[in-house]
Amino acid sequence: MVANAERPHAILVLTGAGVSADSGVATFRGPDGLWEGHRVEDVATPEAFRRDPDLVHAFYDARRAKLETVQPNAAHQALARLDAEWPGELLIVTQNVDDLHERGGARRLLHLHGELKRGWCLGCGERFAWEGEMGAVAVCPSCDTAGKVRPDIVWFGEMPYEMERIDAALQRCDLFVSIGTSGAVYPAAGFVQTALYCGARCLEMNLEPSQGSIFFHETRLGRAAELVPAWVEELLGG
Repeated sequence: MVANAERPHAILVLTGAGVSADSGVATFRGPDGLWEGHRVEDVATPEAFRRDPDLVHAFYDARRAKLETVQPNAAHQALARLDAEWPGELLIVTQNVDDLHERGGARRLLHLHGELKRGWCLGCGERFAWEGEMGAVAVCPSCDTAGKVRPDIVWFGEMPYEMERIDAALQRCDLFVSIGTSGAVYPAAGFVQTALYCGARCLEMNLEPSQGSIFFHETRLGRAAELVPAWVEELLGG
């Protein structure tokens, strides 16, 4: 059992790119530091969007189109089962901008870094669902203004979403589980320290130990699509 002798009451699950890897969703940043052949500074900052909105939109339009070719894998489905069957408090926080958790069935979920299939109008401030290409001349469905819509993605230099809610959940949880994340991107990389300080049991599941492995009580190595279903079965069955 991953928790102490007593079953946990509140669980916070953090997921990263490793959860979607078995679905065929490549991590944005490659071993050369580039995001699909682009420098981060050219496609993932507010400055890049102001400088070359066409390039930024083309980058995210391609990522959005890729989502139509992939499906949730066993890790997404197992977390959806946990969501449906766990009687206590649960929050799944994902660093991923894809929609595979939702399509897998998870509901107690929030996107720390935004979502590919949402837009944000810089004219009126509204955020909304978006399908297909966005492009630099997209029209806001709320105010009908063209050319002010950007992907609702948290770029470098911007504040991740729902941090107050996440911090409160970290302080309440007695089991913190990190799945498929390198532990290199803050603030998510610091969640384990907050959970540990507040007395939670901490488990990571990853292809290799994360940069913050020292803070976890237990590390399980392997593919998320194999480890997560086994853990969920263990937790619910136990």
